[in-house]
Amino acid sequence: MSAKIYRPAKTAMQSGKAKTHLWVLEFDQETPRTIDPIMGYTSSGDTRQQVKLTFETAEQAVAYAERNGIEYRVIAPKEATRKSVSYSDNFRFSRTQPWTH
Repeated sequence: MSAKIYRPAKTAMQSGKAKTHLWVLEFDQETPRTIDPIMGYTSSGDTRQQVKLTFETAEQAVAYAERNGIEYRVIAPKEATRKSVSYSDNFRFSRTQPWTH
């Protein structure tokens, strides 16, 4: 039984950072998924895949995994590097490229 601990990135549909400050412990797949021959559904007998535990900090998630004997790996979050640019910068006098329509 192994798990990964990570902090989820914001989805493409979000403009804010809701639910990105929590850390998630998610169990790895133990058995491969099977395809039902009649209906074509994908199914699995591994119910731990459905469990996602959330924690306030990574240390709490690691402590939980160690307390319960769960092998884990921590995936460090990648912070977005964004340059904040305002609309008025388009008309700045010191602009390096000329502004045109």
